[in-house]
Amino acid sequence: MKSPGDQDNVSVSQGFRVMFYMMKPSETTFQTVEEVPDYVKKATPFFISLILLELILSWLLKGKPPGRLDDFLTSMSAGVVSRLPSLFFKSLEVTSYIYIWENYRLFDLPWDSQWTWYLTFLGVDFGYYWFHRMAHEINIIWAGHQAHHSSEDYNLSTALRQSVLQPYTSWIFYSPLALFIPPSVFAVHIQFNLLYQFWIHTEVIRSLGPLELVLNTPSHHRVHHGRNRYCIDKNYAGTLIIWDKMFGTFEAENEQVIYGLTHPIDTFEPFKVQFHHLLYIWNTFWATPGFFHKVSVLFKGPGWGPGKPRLGLSEEIPEVTGQEVPLSSAASQQLKMYTVLQFAVMLSFYEETFANTEALSQVTLLLRVSFILLTLTSIGFLLDQRPTAAILETLRCLMFLTLFRFGHLKPLFPSLSFVFETNTPRAEVCQLTHQEENDFKVITESAGQENLTFSLLPFQTTEHCRRQASWPSCEGFFF
Repeated sequence: MKSPGDQDNVSVSQGFRVMFYMMKPSETTFQTVEEVPDYVKKATPFFISLILLELILSWLLKGKPPGRLDDFLTSMSAGVVSRLPSLFFKSLEVTSYIYIWENYRLFDLPWDSQWTWYLTFLGVDFGYYWFHRMAHEINIIWAGHQAHHSSEDYNLSTALRQSVLQPYTSWIFYSPLALFIPPSVFAVHIQFNLLYQFWIHTEVIRSLGPLELVLNTPSHHRVHHGRNRYCIDKNYAGTLIIWDKMFGTFEAENEQVIYGLTHPIDTFEPFKVQFHHLLYIWNTFWATPGFFHKVSVLFKGPGWGPGKPRLGLSEEIPEVTGQEVPLSSAASQQLKMYTVLQFAVMLSFYEETFANTEALSQVTLLLRVSFILLTLTSIGFLLDQRPTAAILETLRCLMFLTLFRFGHLKPLFPSLSFVFETNTPRAEVCQLTHQEENDFKVITESAGQENLTFSLLPFQTTEHCRRQASWPSCEGFFF
C-alpha cells in the first residue's frame, strides 16, 4: 500500500513507462482513490517531449514536419477545452463508478491482488472498445467523439484533440466493472488506457512486427482515423486489437489513408470543432418527420436516414482520390506566428490555473476560463480569416489587460508588473508574495517609515493597500 503522500511521487522512469502501459502491478496498486496519482497531469512533459521527437524524426525521415501549424493549434485548443470542466467538477467516469461501487456492488475483489490488476486492465480495455464503437454507431454519442476525428493530419497532437462532451457518455460502458472491481484499481487503468493511446497517433512508426497481432498500433489506428471507405467503422481498440478481431471490426492498413471526417468541417474555430455536429443533429431532428424517425436520428448511426440501414449506406460515403488537399489557413506567416505567441501565453496561464486551482476563488476560475475560451476562439477566427476576427482580438486584449489590472492574472515576468501600476505622486510600491494556503502579504516600503505588513485575501483591491487615506494608490495585485 502506498501512503497518501506518494501520489505526487511519479519518477521519470514511471512517467515514461506509463505512456506505453509498461507499469507493474506492484508499483501501481493503491487502497483508495485518493492515493492514485494523477498520471495524466504528470504526463505533460512526456507529451511535449514525444511531440518534439516526432517533429525531429519526421524532418529526418521525410524532410517535412508531421503536420500543419494551424491544425496543430486547433488540436491543442481542443485538448485545452476538453480539460476545462475538471476545474469545477470531478471526473464523471470516476465519481459515477464510486457511486455504483458504494451502493450496488455484488462482491469485492481484493484491491492488492495482481489478478485484480490484470482483470481490470482487460475490463477497462473491453469497456473502451464498446464505448468507442458506440461512439461511431450512435449519432448523439458521435456528436462528441467526432471532434477527435476532425483533424486532417495524423500526428501526436491529434491525440490531444479531445471532446469536451465525451466523458458524459463514456462512463456508462465502465459502470459494470464497479459491481466487483475496487475504484482505486479502476482509477489507475482508466488513465493508463488513455495515455497508451497517445503515442499511436503518428505516421513516423510504420509497423511493429509481431506486436501488430495483439496490440493496437500506429498502423491499426491510422486506419481508424481514415475517411477512406475501407477505413470507416474499423479498429476501435484502445490497447488490445484483439477485440476488433473478435467482433469483426478489424481492418489492416493496405492503402494510403486520407484522414479526417467524411465531410470536412473546414474550420479552425474550437467551438465549431466541438459542437457543429450537435447543431446538425438538431436541424435534422426537426426536419425529419415522424416520432420514431426522430428518435432514430439520435440513436442510429450518423449516416442513417429514413429507409436506410442503421449505420447508413457505405456508397454514400464520399470516395477519396488520394489528391485531397487538407484545409490550410490563408493567414500570413506573421499572423500565424502571432497566434502561436498568444497561444503560448494562454497556455502558461492555463497550466498555472490548474497548478493553483485550490488557491483561486470560483470567480477567478470563471474569469480565467472565460479568457482562455476567448483566446482560443480568437485564434480560430484569425486562422479562419473571419471578418470579425480583428474586433474579437481587440476585445480579448482588453480583457487580458483588465484581468491583470484587477488581480485575476499575474504577470509571467514579475519585472513587467510596473505596466499595470497606478502611478500617482504619492504612490507606494507594493510587493505581493504567494504564501501557503492562499495567504498573501503586502510589504509597503516608504521613506522614513518602517515596513508595514498587511495580511490580504485574494481579490482584495488596491484600496486595501492604502493606509487609511495617507497613500492614495498602489500597485495592483496579480495571482
